[in-house]
Amino acid sequence: MRLKGKRAFVTAAGQGIGRAIAEHYAREGAHVIATDLKADLLEGLDVAQTMSLDVTDKAAVTQAIQDAAPDILVNCAGYVHGGTILEAKDEEFDFAFTLNVRSQFHSMQAALPGMIERGGGSIVNIASVASSIVAAPNRCIYGASKAAVIGLTKSVALDFVKQGIRVNCICPGTVDSPSLHDRLRAMGNYDEARKAFEARQPMGRIGTADEIAHLAVYLGSDESAFTTGQAHVIDGGWAVG
Repeated sequence: MRLKGKRAFVTAAGQGIGRAIAEHYAREGAHVIATDLKADLLEGLDVAQTMSLDVTDKAAVTQAIQDAAPDILVNCAGYVHGGTILEAKDEEFDFAFTLNVRSQFHSMQAALPGMIERGGGSIVNIASVASSIVAAPNRCIYGASKAAVIGLTKSVALDFVKQGIRVNCICPGTVDSPSLHDRLRAMGNYDEARKAFEARQPMGRIGTADEIAHLAVYLGSDESAFTTGQAHVIDGGWAVG
């Protein structure tokens, strides 16, 4: 069990990548505190503890993480806005940066003091290959917010590397999840939209949440003890071109 004895705090664990990470962490022996805005999504999740949490509420996030005292923090909460810069609205921009970036900013602020006191810890942020790595069409706000996550990850990693804290981010390509299916349906022709999304990856398919979770297990475990400040791309070859 690669995570035995470790306490892990996972946000947006109700579905998709977050749920897969929580499940894999539990199987690897971690004491998992799985959170989600919608408590009903956490039903049936076989982990040590589940709780409803709005990651945009700084006070609630701070208290929950301080109470949990995690060795591993996984920031999964996020939202994908569509459209070009000419279609983007200020309120969408504000919401994206509040949820996709500021929530991670606040959760790391809450987790770091305890990790430093205990002599180390691992933080795993979910970013995206659609960021500063690859430009995706009609993803102006989303790409900007996920690029910010990469920058934030690297900054925190550098500042706390001497205290035994490792901070990495995962940059997935297109991954099968409930939110992806919602976006495909919203495009009007589900089948054609899915074919287009699959074609973006040279492997000719979309990824699975389990594939992302395997990388998250590695980054949370002591196996990655020499790894920090990196944007780990897992995208079926999309960034290769």
